[in-house]
Amino acid sequence: MARDKLSRKQLRVLDDLFEADMALQQVLQKHKVTAALFNRWQEDTNFVTEFDNRIAVLYRQSELIIARYASLAAAKLVELTESESQETARKACLDVIQLPKTADKKQPAQVDDQTQPSRLSPETASKLLAVLAQSNT
Repeated sequence: MARDKLSRKQLRVLDDLFEADMALQQVLQKHKVTAALFNRWQEDTNFVTEFDNRIAVLYRQSELIIARYASLAAAKLVELTESESQETARKACLDVIQLPKTADKKQPAQVDDQTQPSRLSPETASKLLAVLAQSNT
């Protein structure tokens, strides 16, 4: 494992880079690491591997947060389609239409009463169709 082959100083620098609210220069100054030394570390396969692993973890955490709130955001967008402001409703309609399909096509969806989406009101459906018709002209 790359982590085992890194010095304590390298690990502390990486910890601060990824966990502390400090800029790169601040982290290097705190740990008395020169830019030249940091550049040499970036040529070390073990350091780069650990650095990349930590970046991957942050991206996975971001994806988790987005996945948790995607259905709430979609529901809010659908609510906005009924806004009194025509511009807000129009933009919300366009966003709803462009929502990506997040269901995994490899696994069949398990549908129950709690996960089934609510039906659009006739007014909302009309607005969505009107926006679609406008975008085709």
